[in-house]
Amino acid sequence: MSLTLGLTGMDPDTESALTAAFNAANARLGKPWQLLSEQDAGYVIVDMDSMYGPMSWLRLHAAQKQVVGLTTASRTQTDFRLERPFDADSVATLLGELAGAAGVPLDTSALASVATPAREPAPAAAKAAPAPPAPATAPAPAPTPASAPVAPVAKPAAPAVAQPATPSPAPARPAATTPSAPTAPVPSPAAGTGTAAAGATGLAQWLDGNRLKGRVRFERGGQRILIDANTRLYVGPTALKPLAPLFEGGVLGGDFTPVDDTTWAAEANKAEPQPLLRLVWLGGLLAGKGRIAEGYDAAGRFQMLKWPQTEREYPKHFRISTVMMKGPATLAEIAAASGVPEADVADFINANLATGFAEEYREPEPDTEPQKSGLFGRLRGR
Repeated sequence: MSLTLGLTGMDPDTESALTAAFNAANARLGKPWQLLSEQDAGYVIVDMDSMYGPMSWLRLHAAQKQVVGLTTASRTQTDFRLERPFDADSVATLLGELAGAAGVPLDTSALASVATPAREPAPAAAKAAPAPPAPATAPAPAPTPASAPVAPVAKPAAPAVAQPATPSPAPARPAATTPSAPTAPVPSPAAGTGTAAAGATGLAQWLDGNRLKGRVRFERGGQRILIDANTRLYVGPTALKPLAPLFEGGVLGGDFTPVDDTTWAAEANKAEPQPLLRLVWLGGLLAGKGRIAEGYDAAGRFQMLKWPQTEREYPKHFRISTVMMKGPATLAEIAAASGVPEADVADFINANLATGFAEEYREPEPDTEPQKSGLFGRLRGR
């Protein structure tokens, strides 16, 4: 079976850089791959971070092509994933993975030079953490990198959108030598001072408001998650729907239990930590219960700022995203164009308002003075 690769859904600069990385990686592997057009290639790389990448994926998926998503996100709906930024090493790792999936063995000695694939940084670091407990004392693991979790310099009130792009801080978690900072992750309002207002605060507000510090455990409705508020990661089930009970009712500071480094490392070794932005998104999805969230005009127009990371559990959301990427539209217009009920559209809009991927459209302010153009206009303006 021939190994063929195509590129599509990306700008010329990205395509040129990816082609160069492919040529270097392919040469390292003995040139078993061919670079062809997307119509003739068995595997196609699509830039899922570009505006038209998701549409290219939808078209290729319908044609039963094997798609590789080029993205900064830690998860993608494509068959394979190439993490951005990429280089010849990460592309070589990808080509080896694709060849293995196609049943074509490659020279393993050639792949040996690609020591640590950049595509999956978190699992590699997570597995390195349990090894140090060989020393007699558990609280002081052997590796003591200075990059252990550090409290943030300040509480950024900015939206959480910019944070999911770097879920890589996960590797340094188990190495904390002094758990004093992580073991005091009590939210800013003291647990014993829960007022009526604090009692009305749900988990979504705790997550979105940057009120949590350090590592904590939260349990409710038979579900449990571990949260690292400093690195904006959580450990828990991959599926989101089962976590809905966590967002029911009010939450006090005392409902969060501090988690030490050993417990976090053990749990992180069982399941890969995920971006906390997923929980912020879920909280927004559940908050409105079929209505546009308070503070926004339900009759207004909404638009996507960039393509969101859609969840496989919610297949209707892909259709809603496609409509909203075309431009501002009302709730009714989006529902009609996507064929999705207005209640589901409202929940989806709320979720992306919470994460900063969507916004309520505002008409630009009109110019107070019309621009003078042409020779006679400039003469009259003198």
